[in-house]
Amino acid sequence: MLILGPLWNMSRTTDRRGGRDGSPRVVVVDDSPFMRGLISDLLSDAGVAVVGEAGDGEEALSVVAETRPDVVTMDVEMPGMGGLEAVERLMEETPTPVLMLSAHTDEGAEVTFEALDRGAVDFFAKPGGEVSTGVSRESERLVEAVRSVADADLDAATRERDDPHSAASRSASAGSEVDAAEIDGPLTVVIAASTGGPNAVERVLSALPMADCRVVVVQHMPEAFTSRFADRLDAASAYDVREASDGARIGAGEVLVARGGSHTLIDSYRAGRLRVRLDEDDDSHTVTPAADVTMRSAAEVIDDPLVGVVLTGMGSDAAEGIRAMADAGARTLAQSEDTCVIYGMPKRAVETGGVDAVYDLDDVAGAIVGGEA
Repeated sequence: MLILGPLWNMSRTTDRRGGRDGSPRVVVVDDSPFMRGLISDLLSDAGVAVVGEAGDGEEALSVVAETRPDVVTMDVEMPGMGGLEAVERLMEETPTPVLMLSAHTDEGAEVTFEALDRGAVDFFAKPGGEVSTGVSRESERLVEAVRSVADADLDAATRERDDPHSAASRSASAGSEVDAAEIDGPLTVVIAASTGGPNAVERVLSALPMADCRVVVVQHMPEAFTSRFADRLDAASAYDVREASDGARIGAGEVLVARGGSHTLIDSYRAGRLRVRLDEDDDSHTVTPAADVTMRSAAEVIDDPLVGVVLTGMGSDAAEGIRAMADAGARTLAQSEDTCVIYGMPKRAVETGGVDAVYDLDDVAGAIVGGEA
């Protein structure tokens, strides 16, 4: 049973919670004393050392500068300096991996994506709203997210924001730099991503030329967020992007984003158009949506040229799927370790022997249409 500790701020420089050897050191930022205490206790119970707390963005900057943690959990909505400004200032003054804690709502999704643009590594959607004991039911997921962000390559996470010449900062027409004529016939692409994925997927799609190409994106993300993610990709690329729905069909120049809370399967493929089916009953996977499900179904159904891509992310999802695609004759690509925020999913995919070639992120779009592994 969870026992809440004191709800006042702890000393900014005291590590009262200790933590097992090798555990990340965390600063918890939230304007609610209740939520600070709850989150700190959940992390402490899992052996994560909480070395400081702060009630707003201004205080967070000071606490982080003094304690130099491995991770900051940052609430989005706070009085005074909110989470967005705090993340941006933190990246300028004391660069530290940040896990945003946001409401599990459409509005929470919008502000969370802006936080990722400003340098946050990943996010945790709080069930039940801004102040809720529902977080305790998701304690394992919270701890996993904190540990994942602690292992993130902060340079890779912030490179996009700092580099005005990167792929995502170009207009959607920049994809024409790659010769779309290199695509020989209908091409289906399945892209898998997790931590660090929203910006990585956007960079790939913004550089992918319009062609006889249809794309399915599987990004680990809750249901309230995938629709907004699809809207962002639609604005950033030349493709028509929308969230997957049961029975949805797509053809050339179209993209489906797997909907959170369900798995997206390729149900049929005829005359260059594919149809998807959503499965909300399969609970055999640790993540929903799971790229393994989509990739395996693509390998079984599609007989035209097929490409599988594994981008940055934590865990092993997409490893079995990319192997299945390779066995079916698909070209398979993975993002390079040097450009990944988390080199987990690509590493596991490579270890299966099912990846044809590894590319830096800004070279992935060209590799997809280039036809060579």
